[in-house]
Amino acid sequence: MSWDPYAALGVPRASSAEDIRKAYRKLAKELHPDVRPNDKASAERFKRATAAFNMLTDEAQRGRFDRGEIDADGNEQPQFQPGAGFGGFAGAGAGARARGGRSDVFEDLFDGLFSRGGGARGFGQQRGEDVRYRMDIDFLDAVNGGKRRVTMSDGRTLDLAIPAGLNSGQTLRLKGQGLPGAGGGPSGDALVEVKVSEHPVFRREGDDIRMDFKITLVEAVEGGRVPVQTPSGPVTMSVPPNSSSGDLLKLRGKGVQTRPNPGDLLVRLMIVLPRKDDPDLREFVSKWPGRKTDIQR
Repeated sequence: MSWDPYAALGVPRASSAEDIRKAYRKLAKELHPDVRPNDKASAERFKRATAAFNMLTDEAQRGRFDRGEIDADGNEQPQFQPGAGFGGFAGAGAGARARGGRSDVFEDLFDGLFSRGGGARGFGQQRGEDVRYRMDIDFLDAVNGGKRRVTMSDGRTLDLAIPAGLNSGQTLRLKGQGLPGAGGGPSGDALVEVKVSEHPVFRREGDDIRMDFKITLVEAVEGGRVPVQTPSGPVTMSVPPNSSSGDLLKLRGKGVQTRPNPGDLLVRLMIVLPRKDDPDLREFVSKWPGRKTDIQR
């Protein structure tokens, strides 16, 4: 025997299919490459546990392994031949009627356990279990959409499509990427629950995004065109003359890129004065006629 799949999962030979699934789920959570990156020993144990799970949840393969017909890698094992000596099943006087190279003893045994189609009678096809993951998504990927490479439970890597407008707590479903089915049944799905990270500048409100944008006193008074970095790339924004801090400008279609109607980017202007004392600015303000203009507070 090359290795023991029961030992790889840490379960006894009499374990039920449910016990095997539980053991595999526990090991997958401990050894998955996403949990232990760059850990070759854990990666090898994870691959071995996955191979053991695949064999022991296939009733036909498990039966053949338990009977010693194949090893853990699926290789055929040498078998006793009828009449081959001590321990043979079809020697002279054994009472078994040979038929087509196989005795009635084996005919009855196999007919009792297996159906004509080769599947284990009483089991049939069973869909594989779903596998759940949690994954952090970058704010801009959730806004614009994108792709993220993920490692599945069997070590395969897939490019996961991230739809624009994704929210924290939502679950993405990857059809057929869960645990393998039994008896030829379909595989389960991979369910990926996402958490969208926060952004230092942008704040999301539904499909709209808000941001604060600093402008100088000159830009506020005279107006002008200023460069703005939006979630989908840089644009030039027009600041109206005589703008005040708190004024809200709208950049249409520069919010969450949902289709067919993307959200907007709402830009709140913030006038910023020089941090260092500026004598010229102080003198200008002292002589400015509008300094006593009433402001409703």
